[in-house]
Amino acid sequence: MTSPQINPAQHKQLFLDDYAIASMANVKRTLHQPDKHGPILKADRSREQVYVQSGNVPQWNSEKGIWEWWYDAHYAIPPGQSDTAESSRKHYATSTDGVHWETPSLGFYQRRGSKDNNIAYDSKLEFLTRRGVYNPPDIIEQHLYHVIRDERDDDPQRRYKGLFSDGRNMGRLPGVSPDGFRWTLLDVSPIPSEDTSNLIYDEISNLYVATVKQRTVWGRSLWVSTSVDFVNWTEPKLALHTDEVDRENRKRRIQEVVENPAYLTPPVLEDTDYIAQLYMMPLMPYEGMYIGFPLLFNPAGPDLPQMNHCGINQVELAVSRNLYNWERVADREVFIGVEPWDGVNYGTAQVAVCSRPIVHENREIRIYHNAHRFRGHHSIYSEDYAEYFNDAGALHLSILRLDGFVSLDAEGEGTVVTERFTLNGEELYVNADVPRGELRAEILDAETMQPLPGLSERECLPLNGDHLRGKLRWRDSPRLVNEKAICLRFILRGAKLYAFWLE
Repeated sequence: MTSPQINPAQHKQLFLDDYAIASMANVKRTLHQPDKHGPILKADRSREQVYVQSGNVPQWNSEKGIWEWWYDAHYAIPPGQSDTAESSRKHYATSTDGVHWETPSLGFYQRRGSKDNNIAYDSKLEFLTRRGVYNPPDIIEQHLYHVIRDERDDDPQRRYKGLFSDGRNMGRLPGVSPDGFRWTLLDVSPIPSEDTSNLIYDEISNLYVATVKQRTVWGRSLWVSTSVDFVNWTEPKLALHTDEVDRENRKRRIQEVVENPAYLTPPVLEDTDYIAQLYMMPLMPYEGMYIGFPLLFNPAGPDLPQMNHCGINQVELAVSRNLYNWERVADREVFIGVEPWDGVNYGTAQVAVCSRPIVHENREIRIYHNAHRFRGHHSIYSEDYAEYFNDAGALHLSILRLDGFVSLDAEGEGTVVTERFTLNGEELYVNADVPRGELRAEILDAETMQPLPGLSERECLPLNGDHLRGKLRWRDSPRLVNEKAICLRFILRGAKLYAFWLE
């Protein structure tokens, strides 16, 4: 007898891939884009900032009862000239709800003659302090890229963990801190990486995971390094790169914005058959799998002396069961795309997920992302856009329905048969939206594929309406126990099914 394939009593079963699906008919898989809620943290023009971005998401501090967010703000010298931006500084913001943010004065670093600012880490000043007057060659400037709060660690001196650049921007050095402000870099070899990376703690594998950028024949590509203790890291392993499908998608996506006057056309356009590249990919452990948010880098023209390619960069979805083997979702549709140009929107050339999205109050998924108006140096753009380079990027929040990455949809009547599993008295729940029509299910013997007594479609009470946690019931309320493996057959009529599970 074939052993059970899935375990819906342990994890919800979503439909980003076919892992939980044995077959389906008259059903389509639909990708759902999150609702954009606009910028929630912008450059402080009174302090001569020209844009903000972050490689972190807000971290919950259970001791203080607040959200903490480390982000980068870039400054202009002289004021208003973003092409002469100083190296960025790490800043600190707090919030009680994750939406409305304050920037408290920390008093750590002096800027423009005052310590009345929210600079949390200044790599330039830290570099000068460590170097002293003799400039020893082993002292290099180290930028703080990522910060996570780790409440699992018994050592309060390691409560916060971060990754720093190695000075040449070709590696990531782990560091620890008791408060997110005073850092100790660990005496270990850097994790090889180029200029983008990401850091999470993975509850599935109980590992720290760094996704880093290195090159392949497909240009920028995703590599994965892991650590049990945050000290010893594995050699990065190639996990995902682009391919010919992405190359064709690049052409189409560039052409779409060029032909639509509502969007900002890249200032340099060439017919060269550029490859699309994987610029970076934050990860989200979710219900026993990993969801990736690949940033697809779509060049429109050549590398420029002052900056890399201009073009459009947008977010897709990918899914994996083991961190290293990835499947692209929904035929590589765009998950978070660029926005029309209206002088207000920020995400007109690039949108990029900051890091792991946050499940909020078990009812929605909050996706924090960077939004940039331009790709490329200001000199290649029309003077009409000059003023916007003084406010070129902001941090945004988008919100997705819980489990809501994709749904299986039926306009008329469609069916979905699941892979096999066992029942031990649990009850069946679904996340589904049934605005019209109904959703029913029947429980099948996995060998005969016939409904179990009392658990057929006819005896299932129809589910209607919108439910994040909808319970399916049968007329005689039989106890859902079966020693043999079973399957579910969902019957959808005018319904969207996001997930199912047992409790």
